[in-house]
Amino acid sequence: MDTIFTRGLSLNFRLTLALAMSVLLIVLDYKIDAFSTTRVFLNSLVSPVQYLANLPGQLLNVSAQRLTSQQALISENEQLTNHILMLNEQLQRFEVLEKENNELRRLLGAPVRKDMRKIVAELMAVDNTPYSQQIVINKGAIDGVYLGQAVLDELGIVGQVMEVGTTNSRVLLISDVTHSIPVRSVRNNSRFIATGAGVIDELYLTHVSHSTDVEVGDVLVSSGLGKVFPEGYPVAEVTQVLRDESRPFAQVTVVPRAHLNRLKYLLLLWPETAPTDPEPSEEDQSDD
Repeated sequence: MDTIFTRGLSLNFRLTLALAMSVLLIVLDYKIDAFSTTRVFLNSLVSPVQYLANLPGQLLNVSAQRLTSQQALISENEQLTNHILMLNEQLQRFEVLEKENNELRRLLGAPVRKDMRKIVAELMAVDNTPYSQQIVINKGAIDGVYLGQAVLDELGIVGQVMEVGTTNSRVLLISDVTHSIPVRSVRNNSRFIATGAGVIDELYLTHVSHSTDVEVGDVLVSSGLGKVFPEGYPVAEVTQVLRDESRPFAQVTVVPRAHLNRLKYLLLLWPETAPTDPEPSEEDQSDD
């Protein structure tokens, strides 16, 4: 059976003719540039096909870039969040340090006489016993602390040292029921004894006669009697005066000037010559 390929010219002749025509077209295009317009038309015709062929790759590149950018943004956002947290933590510490620095400035700026030695102590613990007003500070015998030493904050007298350890000491606050301090009124120099009421923000004056000139608002300072507390430091302010004739004495309530419930840094004072243990006399030595 004859097929379509067996009709007409032979295959070899057709191949030779095609090659000859191709060579002729190449020569003509090279010599006279006769097909430039045709090439431009064909390129324009094929451009949409090339664009469609390249479109999936471009879409993949854009998606990959967006994914990379999103991951970079997520990573950068995490880093910035962690950085902000660290800065906030540092800011909180700086605020605390600034507050403590201001407290120390106020404390060191307290009106202490120049002839008195002083050191700064820090609060270590507060006695939780309901009927005891005591605190522990971080200065002791190695720092020269002694029994009965006066302790102040930036506003006034806090108390006195009652126990001395090697590296710390216990302070009895002026608000303790067992503590009393001689004071005088700045307004008229009337002298009183201020005794702790067992409450952190309250004292009272003992044995005040009804005729004594004392008024609400009077500022009381240490009188220096007893030689425990130096003279002239703020102690309390009168807040209430009750004169009941049925009672033998007037009831006078005062509030401490020192912030006994907000203590952090304290000031330990030494007189001009700190107390020392008395040397044994010749009679004592002879008795031995």
